[in-house]
Amino acid sequence: MNKITILPGASANLSEASFAIHDETHTLGNPLRWMIMKNPKVEFCGYSAPHPSENKIHLRIQMYDNESSLTALIEALEALDGVCGVLEEKYEDATKRWDPKVYAEASERWKP
Repeated sequence: MNKITILPGASANLSEASFAIHDETHTLGNPLRWMIMKNPKVEFCGYSAPHPSENKIHLRIQMYDNESSLTALIEALEALDGVCGVLEEKYEDATKRWDPKVYAEASERWKP
């Protein structure tokens, strides 16, 4: 099974299309919708989880000027991957600098 499938009813040029993204939930759906909506060529983007027992989301994208919703989806996924990479780097850097002694001392000072 493909990770992403185009649902029936898409326009021929894919300027309006709904996608099923399998094995994903709101954890990806909400940030992906946000990233897609940052694209000024996107007229509308929304997502839903069809049913709690189904581990997939449906994503609807409508574009201005007959642009491709598939291109917008791919660009948003790449941008989101970049954001996640930056977060991972920042997290790893912070954990290397974290000193549990400093945390313990600070929490002792703030006890009531």
